[in-house]
Order: sequence, then C-alpha cells, then structure tokens
Amino acid sequence: MSTIHWPTGNTHRSARWHSENGAPLPRRTVLADDRTKADHAYRQACEGTALLWQGDFHNARQLLRAMGRRLDRRTPPSSTTPSESFHLHRRSSGHRARVLGRLLVLLDDDYHLAVRRAPDVRQACLEAYGPPQGPTVVSLRELLGVIGAHQWRLHGVDVPALGARIHPHYGVFAPVRGEYVDLVAHTPLPPAVLRGPGTSTAFDLGTGTGVLAAVLARRGVHRVVATDISPRALACARDNAQRLALGDRIEVSGPGLFPEGRADLVVCNPPWLPARPTSLFERGVYDPDSAMLRAFLTGLPARLRPGGEGWLILSDLAEHLGLRTRQYLLDAIRAANLRVVDRIDARPRHPRAHDTSDPLHAARRAETTSLWRLTT
Repeated sequence: MSTIHWPTGNTHRSARWHSENGAPLPRRTVLADDRTKADHAYRQACEGTALLWQGDFHNARQLLRAMGRRLDRRTPPSSTTPSESFHLHRRSSGHRARVLGRLLVLLDDDYHLAVRRAPDVRQACLEAYGPPQGPTVVSLRELLGVIGAHQWRLHGVDVPALGARIHPHYGVFAPVRGEYVDLVAHTPLPPAVLRGPGTSTAFDLGTGTGVLAAVLARRGVHRVVATDISPRALACARDNAQRLALGDRIEVSGPGLFPEGRADLVVCNPPWLPARPTSLFERGVYDPDSAMLRAFLTGLPARLRPGGEGWLILSDLAEHLGLRTRQYLLDAIRAANLRVVDRIDARPRHPRAHDTSDPLHAARRAETTSLWRLTT
C-alpha cells in the first residue's frame, strides 16, 4: 500500500493513496483551497505537484474545469497519417489525465468527504472501491467518475433492443453504443439454435454488463454462459441478469474467456483497437496486439457444436486509423480454420461520429461495425 504525505502547519499528515488508473504516488503534495488561483494550480500540476483540496466542493470542480481549459489552449502537434493522429491524441489525453489527476481530495475512514457543500459519496465509493481501508486520498477527477458511475448504476442505461435498462457498475464498459447490441438482436439465429430451443446453448465472451447475454436469452436461447476476466464485470452481469429475471437462464462464469463445453452460438465483442491500455477503464477499448480477438478465433472451433456459429462483433475503426488491416483479420480467420458465412454491417450513431472537433473525426465518420458469422 502506498502512503501519501502532506504538510499541515508544523506537522505532517498521511493517508492511503489510491488511483484506479495506476497513477504513481505524487512526488510532492501541497494544500489548496478557495484562494488558490487556477494559473498557480495549473502550473504546479504540470510540474508534478499534487494539490490536496481543503475548500468548497463546487469551487474545486470549477478549478478542475479551469485547469482543463488551460490544457485545451495548447496547440496540438500536427500529424500526417491517421495512425500518427491516433498516437498523438492518446499522448495528449494521457498528459491531460495526469495533470488533472493532481487535484486531490481526502476521504475519511468511512468514505465521508469532509469539505464544504460536498455530496454524500459514501455509497458511491463503497460500490466502486469495496469496504473502506482507512483514510484515503484520491483525485477529484476520479471521484467525479465514481459519482457518475453510481448514478448510472442507480438509474441504468436504456437498451431499446431489450426493452429494458442495463445497470453498469463502476469500471464496467456501459452499452451506450447501440449498434453492436442491435446487430446481436436482429441477426438470424443459427439453425443449431432453432433446432433445439429447449437445449440450445450460447456463450457470451467478455460479457461486461451482460447486455448481449440478456439479448440472447430474450431471443429464446435456452442457456447462456457469460464470461469475463474482470471480477467487476462478473458481478455486474450477475446483477443485471437478476434484475431482468433471467438469472435461471444466464450463468455467469469466470474469470476467463471460454467456459467449459461447447455451444450452438459463441458471441464475442472484443475491444476494437489493438493498442495497450494505460488504465483499468481502457481495457474495454484497447486489445494489445489483438490478443483477445486472436484467442477468440483460435479457440472457437473447439467450442462449437455441429452446425454452430461464432459471432464476432468488431468495428473497422482500427483499419481507418492504420492500426490493423482487413487482411490481418481475414488471415486470422483462415488460420483458425474458420470460414465467413455472412457479414452484417451497421453505421455508427454515436455523437462522436459527427463531432468535427474530434481529432479522429475522419476515421470515426467512416467507421462501420460488423457482425461476422463464422463457422468451421
């Protein structure tokens, strides 16, 4: 456990340091309050000094926004290729996260936030972090994410394909992009599923919130086994299966990729970009060296029942960014002794596809999400 220290008058205090994205312990920590000017805070944060907030909660949020505006004034470096644009964008995003992550708050030993006009964050922190382990210092930016995740978990995300709401947990990728859910909801089920509705089995690999497992169960698959490598995702999928009264149809298994046995349908929606995640939350977006994609393809033939299908849901954003080629995917499919039965495409509907200020706008505008129907 890392311990953070800061001066208070003629003494020093300390507390447990916690960072979900793995940020290192600050080299130096000073106190900040309502008198702290944004320029001073921004300069200190850029130099690596953390600021532990002692003032009004709403003023802290305003200071964080002001620091963000100063970061936005930086002239972005020019790029000549989509791949270069992507890597420069990631570098800029990483710098932004590091600087803004240096505005800190102290949570008491029951997760109480003892600053003026602070909301009650105890339940949100309990859901995100588990039982408290003593006074803890976290970044304000992370805490705001914890609060937002608690609201999503409380109110849920509407999923039209389900006619219901899915309740994401903290650290679990939320189903806010509907096109991949709609693809699974509307693609014709394999004949092997239709022949045995009372015995049919599907696997949902990398289930996350369990949304695709729920769609398959609602479509009539008798038994769905949902897997994930993340304990948070497994707990989230179980919670959503119970909320949707599908607990007797959906079995949550893991941590791992493939469960035991074979299935009539194996569905996988791996992270779409072959790059290294720099935090826990990026694991739902980045798949280093396409490792999960390759593991799904190579393991699929041994997990399919006769006449079964594997459904790979994958965006071609990586292709438009120059991170992976279509030929790479086709070669990986052939190397696994699989063949493509069909491919169903969907265009993106999310707001970022139409945001011309996004440095990756050209690639996002051209993006297509596809469901590849694969068989042996």
